[in-house]
Amino acid sequence: MLPALVQAMARQNVSLIEQPLARGSEADLEGFESPIPIAADESVLDLADVPGLVGRFQVVNIKLDKCGGLTEALLMAKEARRLGLGVMVGNMVGTSLAMAPAFILGQLCDYVDLDGPTFLKEDRVPSVQYSDGEIWCPDDVWGSQSAVLAA
Repeated sequence: MLPALVQAMARQNVSLIEQPLARGSEADLEGFESPIPIAADESVLDLADVPGLVGRFQVVNIKLDKCGGLTEALLMAKEARRLGLGVMVGNMVGTSLAMAPAFILGQLCDYVDLDGPTFLKEDRVPSVQYSDGEIWCPDDVWGSQSAVLAA
């Protein structure tokens, strides 16, 4: 079923397939050749999962909420690159403050999916900014220097 689905997606110019099989079924992708890169999402929770993706996935989708934060995410991106995998940053839906550290990781990624605040009824102020399919994280999203020092 997956080969037919991938071929249909290729005809529609889909550029990335994310987690086509359930976590635990990664071995089913062993040796599967796809004209569209396949990204691991649920199949990768932290740095320890990254090596097991080789030969099964072409891209690692790193979510800071899932892996424990920016430090682990940066280590995952570095390891993925070392292993020849592409890197993506995603999110679990959150405010602009959740997107800010993911924005840093996004500078190292091939794919960036940080649209979480757009699904919220109301985001925090100040917020990240979206324009023409791009995200920007202005300095004020992080808070003022005096607020950081007082904390």
